[in-house]
Amino acid sequence: MLTDFLRVMAFAALPAVGNIGGVLLAEMMRPPRWVNGALLHGAAGIAIAIVAVELVPRSVESVAMWGIGLAFIAGAIASLGLARAVDSFSKQAGGSTGAWMVYTAIMADLISDGLIIGAGSAASLELGVFLASAQLVANVPGGFAASANLRKQGVKRQTRLLAGIGVSLPIFISAALGFLVLRNAPDMVQGLCLAAIAGLLVAATIEDLVPEGDAPRPPRWSSTIAMAIGFAGITALSGAMGGS
Repeated sequence: MLTDFLRVMAFAALPAVGNIGGVLLAEMMRPPRWVNGALLHGAAGIAIAIVAVELVPRSVESVAMWGIGLAFIAGAIASLGLARAVDSFSKQAGGSTGAWMVYTAIMADLISDGLIIGAGSAASLELGVFLASAQLVANVPGGFAASANLRKQGVKRQTRLLAGIGVSLPIFISAALGFLVLRNAPDMVQGLCLAAIAGLLVAATIEDLVPEGDAPRPPRWSSTIAMAIGFAGITALSGAMGGS
């Protein structure tokens, strides 16, 4: 049991490494503002795909539509509380509230990754490592875009690096919950949790991530293609996993 748990923690580290790797790439590169805007749209496409092809379909399997709707609303309302907390933090750390809220979307994504990895690993360690490996790649663009966006806002390098690491830590908690708690919880409870995360992720994406991506005014072709590629990439990964 302990060995399996440690393996799940190692699996959860892969998406975190992807996000941190994106942050480090952003520190080494200086793309034009429009490129960063396009990357944020790509991250939005990834977030929307995660909701559309992973979170909601899993919820539908065990929760009635009205239950999914209520859980989604709860997740969206939770994003309001996070926005207030982030607004207070941004006044001290520098940068705009919207720029920091981008990290809220990324954190919600990582939390959902952890829950799915933990629950998936409870069923099959092979499935868990496959899910983690897929998210390793998927999280690089989000980490890159979020960190580069903070740099454009004039946030200090140390703060950017700490933020990139900080938002990656909750994945270990959610992976542990997914493996130790949710695996034994009724399917309905698992579905409601995923639906709530979907609400948080969609709210943060639409209200914060997309507006931040529009701020540099990237060419329409670049933002549209980036969003489409982000969405298509996640659907391809889901298809490779057999719609798991």
